[in-house]
Amino acid sequence: MISLKRNSKGQFVNATGLRSRKSSIYSPNQHDNYRISRTKFSDFLACPRCFYSDRVLGIVFPDLPGWSLNETTDILLKREFDRARSLGEPHRIFRESGLGHIVPFDHPDIDKWRNSLSAGISTQIFDSNIVLFGGIDDICIDLKTNKLVVVDYKSQASKYEVETSMYLAGTYHQTYKMQMDIYTYILSKMGFEVSGTSYFYVCNADRQSEKFQGVMQFSETLVPYEVNLSWIEPKLEEMLEVLNSRVIPDSNPSCMNCAYVAQSNNLMS
Repeated sequence: MISLKRNSKGQFVNATGLRSRKSSIYSPNQHDNYRISRTKFSDFLACPRCFYSDRVLGIVFPDLPGWSLNETTDILLKREFDRARSLGEPHRIFRESGLGHIVPFDHPDIDKWRNSLSAGISTQIFDSNIVLFGGIDDICIDLKTNKLVVVDYKSQASKYEVETSMYLAGTYHQTYKMQMDIYTYILSKMGFEVSGTSYFYVCNADRQSEKFQGVMQFSETLVPYEVNLSWIEPKLEEMLEVLNSRVIPDSNPSCMNCAYVAQSNNLMS
């Protein structure tokens, strides 16, 4: 996919390939606080070289298109959870799954926590100047244990039914588990008691229907996941070392971005 840069009016503008906002760029060993999103931490896990190029060198990677249908599903689910929150009762999928003791968490900052652009949940990494943050989809509370339960919405369109025992075994769903681990880690560092069991709320669009008629049907499945926090802090330490180094790290041999750059340089030199 080839991306062309446009301004806010939709007009084509020159693409420099570099970030213009200085606050987005990290200077190794700087003293001011610097925010690293859960997504950027995931980028580091995928390819340290691309992460360094983005955060330290300020190189802009091409944008990907937005997922407007997934975003719409998230918005509608949040409204349902907020309705249940206001009533102090479980969301229907938790009640139908025999988990009526798990209800949406009523907290004055819930909207801030769900907005990664303006706030999100966050924690300082060790005693460094780096703040790890992310926007959660929702948080419930287990009334039996009084622990928070992280809920993440996932939308897809697969001809296969969602099986709770197999859903997270897929190659492309491994990042989902890391995402949930990170959210749980941040909330625990914020001082909350967090359940070791989180839930993916999976909405699977029906592709077998013979008619559309302006309506898309979804099946809904609640997939439990036992979080694993043991890997997070060692990887955070590695990320801090990379951020504060003047040496560009090696790339992931499987990174397609790095392969593209390398081949472009070879063929065009």
